[in-house]
Amino acid sequence: MLVIFGLGNPGSKYEGTRHNAGVETLRRLAASCHKKLTRRCFSSYQSCVVTTEAGRSARLVFPLTYMNSSGEVVPKVVGEGDTVLVICDQMDLPCGRMRLRTKGSSAGHNGLKSMMAHLPEGFWRLYIGVGRPDEGVSVIDHVLTRFSPEDRRLVELCEEEAARQILRIIDGAESFQVVEQAINSYRAE
Repeated sequence: MLVIFGLGNPGSKYEGTRHNAGVETLRRLAASCHKKLTRRCFSSYQSCVVTTEAGRSARLVFPLTYMNSSGEVVPKVVGEGDTVLVICDQMDLPCGRMRLRTKGSSAGHNGLKSMMAHLPEGFWRLYIGVGRPDEGVSVIDHVLTRFSPEDRRLVELCEEEAARQILRIIDGAESFQVVEQAINSYRAE
């Protein structure tokens, strides 16, 4: 099964922040299939299973640990033979851009670093661009702030396009490699 993680921090305090671009994309994907992420009693994550019109399914997972401990839920939801996609924010991409890759470092992203510690090599990563901090603004302050109205518009366009492209993968209509080209060339305007 395809297991898709959307990284972010739990709680209303973090909704709409740059660091929650991953989980916001995941929620958009769930909504496009008329689903909502829910939490079972005492679990450390929210999840749902989406099924496309073609009858193919994927599990969507939002770790309720804070970003830096996201990988702790991996053993609870990923089984042998599952394909994994992790969606997260990326400061090295401007707002309005995204990138899909199978390999690479964490680039200092602690949530991704935690996922890498619990997943085998070769999982897919979808990066949603959130831009670099302005001069004098710390990385932590930058990722925990909300977007300007224009940046929010660009990121929402990316989240919508990412959800559409991921549905193509779930549906079996396209391979990751074909979708990778579409995502990597996308520019929200």
